[in-house]
Amino acid sequence: MISSSLFFDSFISFTRIFAHFKKNQYLCTLFVYYQLMNEFLELEEQVLRMIKTVYDPEIPVNVYELGLIYRIDLPGDGVCNIDMTLTAPNCPAADFLVEDVKQKVGSVDGINEVNVNIVFEPEWNKDMMSEEAKLELGFL
Repeated sequence: MISSSLFFDSFISFTRIFAHFKKNQYLCTLFVYYQLMNEFLELEEQVLRMIKTVYDPEIPVNVYELGLIYRIDLPGDGVCNIDMTLTAPNCPAADFLVEDVKQKVGSVDGINEVNVNIVFEPEWNKDMMSEEAKLELGFL
């Protein structure tokens, strides 16, 4: 027969072990979440760094600083979706810019597929440029 004191001590030990496990499980989950977020942010930073190397051949400013990049989406599985616009709907460099973005972003480790969507909503204007771009182009 088990004494009530022994049973109570065993129950307290089990409760402590369970609490310790739950705490460690929470910390492990938090650590894994932190690692995944860190990897995601690093990938996003690398994609952005590559986009900033794409220049409009007619303008000496990269497409990001020009304000042509509206959205960068990394849903996972190595896919990168980019919404971008052009300074004018009939831009003669449109095909070049799209291919350059695809090629450069596709060169980032962890990116296997790049989808570039040309959008015209909202319509691009000079106010979308960064301060550096405005300065470079003499708008400031």
